[in-house]
Amino acid sequence: MTDFKLRYQNSALGYAWSLVRPLVLFAILLTVFGFILKIGSTIPHYPIYLLIGIVLWNFFAEATNSGLQSIVGRGDLIRKLNFPRYIIVVAGSVSAFINLLISLVVVFAFLLFSGVPLHPIALLFPFLIIELYLIALALAFFLAAWYVKYRDITYMWELFMQAAFYGTPIIYPMAVVVKKSPIIAKILLLNPMGQIIQDSRYVLVSNQTVVMSSLTHNWLLILAPILLVCAAIGIATYYFRKSSKDFAENV
Repeated sequence: MTDFKLRYQNSALGYAWSLVRPLVLFAILLTVFGFILKIGSTIPHYPIYLLIGIVLWNFFAEATNSGLQSIVGRGDLIRKLNFPRYIIVVAGSVSAFINLLISLVVVFAFLLFSGVPLHPIALLFPFLIIELYLIALALAFFLAAWYVKYRDITYMWELFMQAAFYGTPIIYPMAVVVKKSPIIAKILLLNPMGQIIQDSRYVLVSNQTVVMSSLTHNWLLILAPILLVCAAIGIATYYFRKSSKDFAENV
């Protein structure tokens, strides 16, 4: 909570910035891709479809970027006090999670305003949010530990995120990708972020949304992103704990 409050301290809009940023990006992308290029013309409720992708991606980007610099940014504290280092990374991810919850209020307001009916399957959405949080936290642990030793990680991660934004079905509908190449569509959905965003759209907006189960009946492929998230959080926790012994010397 302290980290969240300090982030918006002395700013004119305060906590409203947690809503302004995703909404401005949403407005720009909707204007360009929705109204001008008409990419989402065949997608039911495309504005909400787009907003869900932006909100979930913004949390992922914020949590991982915050985690990347968290240990180095608290170097003075680490050298003075003996406490579990993972708390610093978790604090940054929770701060981003608070922003996510605020943004989701807007998403559900859009859903109600647009008259999109919520079906019982929408109860699965919190589990997708948990999966999203875990994959972001796992990567935050890795990035925080790597950044202590290799400061070039910040530039590499920035480039990766730029590429990953377009490699994840945020703007474009997966139905277009399926028509071009079902194999590429499956590869994109093996990405946990692609799977989470598409599944979220499936349970909240339309059951016509392309998800892995609509492309294949292979349960290994369907569960692969979830298994990857579970493996990532386990490996990341072990690696971070092992690396944390040298943090005080290197920050």
